Amino acid sequence: MADLKYYDVILKPIVTEKSMNSMGEKKYTFSVHPDATKNQIKEAVEKMFAGAKVKKVNTMNLDGKTRRRGYTFGKTAKTKKAIVQLTEDSAEIEIFSGL
Repeated sequence: MADLKYYDVILKPIVTEKSMNSMGEKKYTFSVHPDATKNQIKEAVEKMFAGAKVKKVNTMNLDGKTRRRGYTFGKTAKTKKAIVQLTEDSAEIEIFSGL
């Protein structure tokens, strides 16, 4: 297991139509490090975004897709997504406010 700091856990936010609709329920979607655990994701969100209190974290492991270039086959990298549910009294996450 890698020694991950909280700033290494969250890679980027995922902005899709489905994730934008779930923001009304205070659910935010992030691309996270593949070795990150739910506790590490919770800690990273609470430290990186002031006033955010995490209620629940759901994670998904996504395998790499097979890609072809001529005769050669390869795979893209594995990824991990996390859907973070905030508590009712929690502050909104600012990164999504302008979208």
